[in-house]
Amino acid sequence: MVMSINTNVGAMLALQNLNKTNRQMFDVQNRINTGLRVAGPKDDGAIFAIAQNMRGEVRGFMAVRTALNNSIAIVDVAIAAGEAISDILIEMKEKTVAAMDQSLDTTSRNALNSDFTALRDQITNIVNNAEFNGSNLLNGTLTALTVLANPDGTSMTVTSQDMSVSNGLGLAANDLTTSTNAIAALSAINIAATQVNQDLGLLGTRGRSLDTHGTFVGKLIDALRTGVGNLVDADLAEESARLQSLQIKQQLGLQALSIANAAPQNILQLFQ
Repeated sequence: MVMSINTNVGAMLALQNLNKTNRQMFDVQNRINTGLRVAGPKDDGAIFAIAQNMRGEVRGFMAVRTALNNSIAIVDVAIAAGEAISDILIEMKEKTVAAMDQSLDTTSRNALNSDFTALRDQITNIVNNAEFNGSNLLNGTLTALTVLANPDGTSMTVTSQDMSVSNGLGLAANDLTTSTNAIAALSAINIAATQVNQDLGLLGTRGRSLDTHGTFVGKLIDALRTGVGNLVDADLAEESARLQSLQIKQQLGLQALSIANAAPQNILQLFQ
């Protein structure tokens, strides 16, 4: 090697290697700071593109899960209201059977009719309050509830069940003012009770389907997140070991550069 004070080849080589080590340390420190092996397209363009697509799918399914949870709540409210209505119909049937007794005096019959009317009004209140986020499956305002099921726009449908006193149950005109009216009311209540129980069965089936699909979507989100993590997450144990190795390499590089920079001093000995 030529001994020159103008060109220090050893120092240039040592500096190049030191700069390379510093760049590697920067990369390792960035992976440790972010926790990501692939934080951007410069790290690995293909992997970054795949991960971004998967992140988009995760966000889409998260929106689906939100929509499902909202719809599940609507159905759950309707089921709870339907169960209350079914219980009230049982009470109304009890009052109606009692009112079929022809030996009742006027006071007793009026009391039974008053209870019957109050229970019927309670059904109306329950139906009107069976609403969540502006949707009511029991008052006849909705034909069906369309539920977003997948990010591609496919949906599930929950058919509404009209349990209103007038249109759904057909009890608006009934009373217990006479035993004859009580007999007619009993027939109407039996029909209404059968209908309510069938409606509850349908709502329960669709609600269970929504729950099952919601659980699947949640698991799918977890699986996609795991897949993204496998692609881009850094192994911090490995990066920690690599950082320590590079720190030692950096110190050795600094010493090598120092030795190389001192080499031109040897030329002075030639002129003593």
